[in-house]
Amino acid sequence: MDHVRSKTVVTSINRIAGQQPTKEACLVVIYGNELGRKYSLESPSVTLGRSNKCDIQIDQESVSRAHSKITNAGRSVKIRDLGSTNGTYVNDELVEERPLVDGDFIKIGRTIFKFLSGGNIERAYHEEIYRLTTVDGLTQIFNKRYFAEALDREIARASRYRRELSLVMFDLDHFKEVNDSHGHLAGDAVLKTLAHTIKTRIRTEDIFARYGGEEFAIILPEIDGHNAHQFAEKIRRIVETTDFIFEATKIPVTISMGVATLDLEEPAAAALIKRSDERLYEAKAAGRNCVKG
Repeated sequence: MDHVRSKTVVTSINRIAGQQPTKEACLVVIYGNELGRKYSLESPSVTLGRSNKCDIQIDQESVSRAHSKITNAGRSVKIRDLGSTNGTYVNDELVEERPLVDGDFIKIGRTIFKFLSGGNIERAYHEEIYRLTTVDGLTQIFNKRYFAEALDREIARASRYRRELSLVMFDLDHFKEVNDSHGHLAGDAVLKTLAHTIKTRIRTEDIFARYGGEEFAIILPEIDGHNAHQFAEKIRRIVETTDFIFEATKIPVTISMGVATLDLEEPAAAALIKRSDERLYEAKAAGRNCVKG
């Protein structure tokens, strides 16, 4: 771990210069327990860690008793790691000490905070809470709630205009083994890398969401069954050949995928999800790392 921790991040001067002097700042939990909770950073210093003596307690094994400290000097807010075992991350970069900029993501253990600062914290906070109703805090893709609303909307549109609509559902093969062998922090890193990798390979009109745990879904408007299968096979190959690395350890990752196309005689979301999910389980039964449907 020491060779990783030694890589202190140097922040761009231009980015710091853009920060407005303010003492009004807060953290919002966007992933983890107490989702949406706001912590004020008005005090000169706030400690974060597993100990109940910390100002912000994060009760997780991967969090040190005194993990990190945030100091608010009025003109700047900084975070400093306190020699924690698993490190403090800002925007996925391991840091020793770093000034915080509005919108930064702070990861401590498996909890992710968003740092907010500026002239109207309440408005920014409520905007963030609204965003949490549609976006998964870990992967930064759509969540299950948004997926359900989008699927209903796309089914209605496909039915009205008699257009094709396909759904791909997939999950990671043997994901429990990743968590058991490498730890939940590694599992979280794999999910984030997976989401980012796929997000960059889909069309603007496609809807990519975390359906739950290690299961994901992609809605493909105006795509028929054949092309949806071709698309899924392309994604499967990309994932299989992508390097998933956590703390210098390469983790092999594959996915199993199920594809279904909307039946315009039965244009119901539940039926489409059921067919896609059944084909996902067919892929698992066939040995995993394949596409069915």
